[in-house]
Amino acid sequence: MFNLFRRLLLLPFLVLSWGSINVAAATETFFDQSLGDFQSELVSARKSGKRGVLLMFETEGCPFCRKMREQVLGQPEVLRFFRGHFAIFSVDLLGSVTVTDFAGQNMTEKNFARAQRVRGTPTFIFVGLDGKEMARFVGATRDAGEFLALGRYVADGYWRTRSFKQFYPDTEPESRKP
Repeated sequence: MFNLFRRLLLLPFLVLSWGSINVAAATETFFDQSLGDFQSELVSARKSGKRGVLLMFETEGCPFCRKMREQVLGQPEVLRFFRGHFAIFSVDLLGSVTVTDFAGQNMTEKNFARAQRVRGTPTFIFVGLDGKEMARFVGATRDAGEFLALGRYVADGYWRTRSFKQFYPDTEPESRKP
């Protein structure tokens, strides 16, 4: 009887742990593996027909980064859309790993973030195939729908003619419009 009681107490922990493992695995598949050579990654993105590169600048312990990883990036529709349109990489805002920027200069992740004028996390920067910034979004999105709208905003070229704030209300479902 005591053994059964212990097993029942462990069940919620195991279920919660499995959910955390699944979220971690899903967000790991969101990001491409990289050696930190963003100049080469841009060439690879071009060859594979992508629209550009998406960089997520984050730090360990950032609650908004964690929210994006746990609630948004692992969603199947988000994975499908972003992996189909962009090469995607995570950059540690405070990291000391050496990376090569889009112009071929070597520097630490921290200095790369400074060069990109990243001040907070998460910051999402979309870089075009020409190596120039197309769009930037600072902070966590409200939900997966807003993040998908951000992706469409960039992938479909709306960033050329209007801001995301101007674009997003046009893509909201009628139930969310005031």
